[in-house]
Amino acid sequence: MVYVNKKKGESKDNLFRKFTRMFIEENVVDEVRKKQFYKKPSLVRKEREKELLKSRSRRSVSRGGQFQKRFGSSR
Repeated sequence: MVYVNKKKGESKDNLFRKFTRMFIEENVVDEVRKKQFYKKPSLVRKEREKELLKSRSRRSVSRGGQFQKRFGSSR
């Protein structure tokens, strides 16, 4: 939940800017979109595994993983 406290002499525009900044930083919109529709637990698990594979492949490529993928050793 996003709360913004008004300080003395602070305008409505400044409050609105603070609110929108905090709203974006806390990823409220992303959370609402994720929870908008029900996802079966198996689908959630598959998506999580897919993300893990993606992040692993990025790490191995950044470390020069092309050789590792082809030959299975890190020379």
